[in-house]
Amino acid sequence: MLHAVIREHLEPFLREISDRGDGSGLPRFIEQEFRDFLRCGVLAQGFTRLRCTECAFERLVPFSGKRRGFCPSCGGRRMAEHAAYLVDEVLPQVPVRQWVLTLPYRVRYRLAWDHALCRAVLGVYARVLLAFYARSAHAQGIRDGQTGTVTVIQRFGSGLNLNVHFHTLVLDGVFSEARPDTLTFHPAPAPTDAEVGQILATVRARVGRLLARRHLEPADDTAPADPLAEVSPVLAGLVGASVQGRVALGPRAGARVRRLGDEPDLGHLTSRGPRQAQLDGFDLHANVWVPPNNRARLEQLCRYLLRPPLAQDRLRLRGDGRVLVELKTVWRDGTSHFLFEPIEFLEKLAALVPRPAVNLLLYHGVLAPHARWRAQVVRYGRPAPDGTALELAARPRAAGPTHAWTWAALMHRVFDLHPLACPRCGGRLRVIATIQDPAGARTILAHLGRSLSTEAPGPAPPAPAALT
Repeated sequence: MLHAVIREHLEPFLREISDRGDGSGLPRFIEQEFRDFLRCGVLAQGFTRLRCTECAFERLVPFSGKRRGFCPSCGGRRMAEHAAYLVDEVLPQVPVRQWVLTLPYRVRYRLAWDHALCRAVLGVYARVLLAFYARSAHAQGIRDGQTGTVTVIQRFGSGLNLNVHFHTLVLDGVFSEARPDTLTFHPAPAPTDAEVGQILATVRARVGRLLARRHLEPADDTAPADPLAEVSPVLAGLVGASVQGRVALGPRAGARVRRLGDEPDLGHLTSRGPRQAQLDGFDLHANVWVPPNNRARLEQLCRYLLRPPLAQDRLRLRGDGRVLVELKTVWRDGTSHFLFEPIEFLEKLAALVPRPAVNLLLYHGVLAPHARWRAQVVRYGRPAPDGTALELAARPRAAGPTHAWTWAALMHRVFDLHPLACPRCGGRLRVIATIQDPAGARTILAHLGRSLSTEAPGPAPPAPAALT
């Protein structure tokens, strides 16, 4: 469905952009994201050919576009691969707490394009968390305790709105060095509601000072020009509308995105659940916790942080041509669906695409790439080759993944499926060819009697990439 909507409406969407008259158009990387999506998962663009060694059954696996925007298939593979890496090679066997920081609208808009500012705000937030854990440990008599964080910068909300916010996994306690090259982990008590509020107030004050130093507060007459508007006024309009939940293009420009559901009038009522605080548009939540030995739950949480913005099974194309997006859970105000005109839908997707070469997975504290204790921390508590636990000392090793996950291994890990098992006889499928030339791919498809349509297949599991 997603492929059909984009294929049919991409050119009208681009014409709508060009007709705005400012001459800038969309940045090239966003248009390329749409065009590459239309080739992702299409057999006519190339594939890997598998054949059963027992009964000669064949399966064709299309290539992934390896995009970073809104493609559910590419995002699904990246989600599964990075989550497996974090659980297997980064996060030690200690308790982990998730802290989620949501930002005011005006800050989200600035961070959507200015990645240097985004990293600076994240740095402020991370340092406050690290200092909180160090102070808590010091109060318990643990000197020089240090913890670490891994943060996923999410760019989307559940309603396809642009919402730059931080999902941070914190090692829920501190490491200390009793003697050289020997670490001990000290679990932290759960933070109280008051402590979460104090942390948020500190983050709010320090982010405010950071923005003031850069003359980015709304009341500052010396504020610099909007860098996004200078690069692409039309994208600035799409991003601004997406942040506010409004429409930028078409006859409904400026109107709020259509919501479907009960929509009761709740006035200004806000929820303040356990370990949650709200202040001046900032929101901090810290109630999700994973015990040290529940690695399956930890990987599930990592996948949630790393998930793509779209899920195919929550999209519907109505008979009138409009796109219905179902929310995973009904909002407190009763909203259950969002309804978009096709052009409105594409403008929301365009606003979600991150700039090229921008890293959305960042580490701080003892998990930072050059931290002195990192090599020991990432192996803390993991089984050694002889089955014993590395509770204290650990052999140093280089940071980074030790291997690249294959499509088949990820499918087995995430869905407990065996994609290399022959569905006919149970034998093993093996790679017999990798076809990268589209002309050659079309020739083989014609010989096999397969459709040459450029239509992508239906909802695919994560990672339909070339096998290695």
